[in-house]
Amino acid sequence: MELLLYSRKYNEADAIHNFKDFYNSLQMTHLASDLLDKGLSPKQILEAVVLAIKIANASGIETNAHFMPIFSGINQSIVQDCKLSHLGYGLVLMNANANLPIVGEFQVAILNTYLNNRTM
Repeated sequence: MELLLYSRKYNEADAIHNFKDFYNSLQMTHLASDLLDKGLSPKQILEAVVLAIKIANASGIETNAHFMPIFSGINQSIVQDCKLSHLGYGLVLMNANANLPIVGEFQVAILNTYLNNRTM
């Protein structure tokens, strides 16, 4: 995440890049820390985010459009967090600890949707 400083002149490429980051952030309606309420620990969330970003990179998905590191305030402390798009949230949840019921339910729901929409 970059800190934007006032300048009388901006490089056009920087302005476009900043606008694109701003636009992408508007599409990111989830926070990785939301998964704390689903029973994931901070360590499990971190591992799932790292794995989701690796999968996005390997798949050729533009990670800047789906993952944005931020800081959030939780219980009167500041923690490192990540804004996520719907796809980013799904990738994180899909790659979280499979021992958690929410993860298994999500994976089964995705597979059922895929199989029901697939023509045989």
